[in-house]
Amino acid sequence: MSDPLTEHDQALAALRTVAEAAGPYLEELPKRLVHDRSRDGLLAELDGPLPERGEGTLASVERLLRVGTEAATHSSGPRFFHFVVGGATPAAMAGDWVTSLLDQGAGLWATSPLAARAETVVLRWLKDLFGLPESFGGVLTPSATFANLTGLACARAWWADRHGVDVVADGLAGLPPMPVFSSGLVHVSTRKALQVLGCGRDSVRVLARDDAGRLDLAALEEALVALEGAPAVLVGNLGDVNTGDSDPLAEMADLAERYGAWLHVDGAFGLFAAVSPRTAHMARGVERADSVTADGHKWLNVPYESGFSFVKDPAWLGRAFGAWDAPYLPEPDEERINYNMLGPESSRRARALPIWATLRAYGRSGYREMVERHLDVSAHLGGLVEQAPDLELLAPVRLCVVCFRYRPPGVPEEELNALNARLGKALLSDGRVFAGTSVHRGMTMFRPAALNWRTTAADVELLVEVLRELGARLID
Repeated sequence: MSDPLTEHDQALAALRTVAEAAGPYLEELPKRLVHDRSRDGLLAELDGPLPERGEGTLASVERLLRVGTEAATHSSGPRFFHFVVGGATPAAMAGDWVTSLLDQGAGLWATSPLAARAETVVLRWLKDLFGLPESFGGVLTPSATFANLTGLACARAWWADRHGVDVVADGLAGLPPMPVFSSGLVHVSTRKALQVLGCGRDSVRVLARDDAGRLDLAALEEALVALEGAPAVLVGNLGDVNTGDSDPLAEMADLAERYGAWLHVDGAFGLFAAVSPRTAHMARGVERADSVTADGHKWLNVPYESGFSFVKDPAWLGRAFGAWDAPYLPEPDEERINYNMLGPESSRRARALPIWATLRAYGRSGYREMVERHLDVSAHLGGLVEQAPDLELLAPVRLCVVCFRYRPPGVPEEELNALNARLGKALLSDGRVFAGTSVHRGMTMFRPAALNWRTTAADVELLVEVLRELGARLID
């Protein structure tokens, strides 16, 4: 085979091949091993030199499907509890297929009014879902890290402007370091964003009052007073990846207003606390933040790549990412929005379409029911841990993350970290359920997150069963 033009009539057949494979795969997904290491050998079939002459559309797609459905980590299934990852709702998955079918360039209104209008609509719907003011500006991003980059780029532009510098045009040269304050809950994606922005990965000053990383509000106020009116950036964290804990956002907003600071809130998955009356108190104050971020491929359950960034003053998005001095690009327009001038990407996928599909399909009540089901599943897991004689709950269950460790009777404290690390490797190798380890307060522990739309109580019951089974083997 050579030029794809010679196989233009194979496009529908290729899509039909994928659709036919999707049925059995989705039906078997809840029963599959999350990862079957015995299938890793199939990955070699993806390798080899670049073909001189291709094998053709259908043969290529069939090979990819055969290898993919067998060798993939089935993270879209109900028992992938690692890394705080959701799945893709039926509507979101279909919406993503539509996105590939239409292949819209979503950067400029002129390239796709459909993509631009869909993005405007879903940003409005998301603000409504999370209780953010409609006046906030926003943009869709590929991930929570890109969303943090977007919000913090606006913060950096604001901060430099306070010093009389246009950082977009002139850069950081000559400016003092940008003060950034947060708690011990600050995520690596915030640090990565600051690293990319030239502010420094380690520029965050952590003000924690205990070994769990909770924010020391008094120390934060002292730090702001010491700046003597100079601008600063506060980073509030809504949903810690180890415990589900959150910073006191309303109190941080009070300090930001009192001392003229910018408040950025990283709500990667925790922003969904606002969706349920049971957890909305955790998000209290987020509506007063200057920038807010969240991740779509977590609790929204849409396919990768999906994030959102909201900014109280929409003008900062344009100031941070627009004004390219490229005469062929259109001028900004409040109705016909060019989203590539509001975020870090130029060429952009129409990632609004799966979000539109899932929000249109299930609405506010559907997402509230899903979030509350996950809250119940996580609370159930916490109860199972507390009842088990060889497991120890290390933090209250606040959202969808459960923080615990394996602690069989008779094992000395100094040996528990190594034991839990070995158990974590054994669990991932076993493949029936996926939940990795992390470190909390110096303790190696598990932090499974139940936020896949397919996950039920039976799935976390299996997690406990498998962990205890494998743990017993390790100490025999």
